[in-house]
Amino acid sequence: MSDTNNYDSGRAAAHERGMGTRREVLGDAHVDRSIEKMTDVTAPFQDFITRTAWGDVWQRPGLDHTERRLLTIGILTAVGNDGELDMHIRAALRAGVSHESIGEVLLHTAIYAGVPNSNHGFALLNKAVEELG
Repeated sequence: MSDTNNYDSGRAAAHERGMGTRREVLGDAHVDRSIEKMTDVTAPFQDFITRTAWGDVWQRPGLDHTERRLLTIGILTAVGNDGELDMHIRAALRAGVSHESIGEVLLHTAIYAGVPNSNHGFALLNKAVEELG
């Protein structure tokens, strides 16, 4: 088998692993919407994040998925990424992460990354808790 074929089969395997993890973490509905919106322009990026974020980093043994969820929420809060933050808060709640644990992450983030970002994170958390019951 040539190096190109090995490379391509490795990429395909990482994509398949990543798609499974992506669906597990974010839910089928979100992933299906992302795939439906994919265009020729966005397809390379979708492939990249599926292989690298979901097929590699989220697969590593050093942290479990709950720890990765909470870390992701802290980072997204710190950088003020509203859309991704809301999505990850909701995905964490649906996966059984308590709103108290997410709140602790938001409090901790306030100290190190700024009160305004965490304040907004709490607003998103509160709205998600109300909507998801």
